[in-house]
Amino acid sequence: MIVIHTVVGSPYGRAALIACKEKGAPHRLAPLAPGASKQPQHLARHPFGKMPAIEHDGFALYETQAIERYIDQAFPGPALTPADAKAAARMNQVIGVIDCYFFQPNAGIGLVFNRVVAPKLGLPVNEAAVQAAIPGARQCMSVLAGLIGEGPYVAGEAFSLADIHAGAQLDMFCECAEGEEMLRGTPIAPWLERLRARPSFAQTTWERLAEAA
Repeated sequence: MIVIHTVVGSPYGRAALIACKEKGAPHRLAPLAPGASKQPQHLARHPFGKMPAIEHDGFALYETQAIERYIDQAFPGPALTPADAKAAARMNQVIGVIDCYFFQPNAGIGLVFNRVVAPKLGLPVNEAAVQAAIPGARQCMSVLAGLIGEGPYVAGEAFSLADIHAGAQLDMFCECAEGEEMLRGTPIAPWLERLRARPSFAQTTWERLAEAA
């Protein structure tokens, strides 16, 4: 049983949950209260106070990319990493774009947090941060639209870790008006619809996880 420690609503925590569901890996959510990631109990799991962190048969691990790859390798089921070198490179490239350019300092922190997360938690919205994030978010969307292209999935015909990693982020990005406008008419929009039709995505929305928690 994989135990996933994360705040409900975290796209990174959601990615770990989606990976488990895609592989059929036994797992359970151990929800963290907002702000608990900086408390000593969680810092013992993740010294940088981020999420998610997992435990599996005495093995502890943090960093979402490492968690996703571990789940893919540790459990049977459809491979989530392409065997083809070019397809795997594209997968890794999109994962890198999400972590290095989309999440921080652009769309994830500036737009998604202020437009989606803060209102749900009753926190103030930083409009200056929203406006500052828009140019970088637009660049990220342009780049990702080109990389995703017209294929069914990021790495081609097969669903991969890149679809999990990017899909969890961009599904949340669509919840803010600026994000929805940026994605309208791009290849990202139909790609997201394909992902939302998968049980792993439908079962891990903020609302579904909040009910379960």
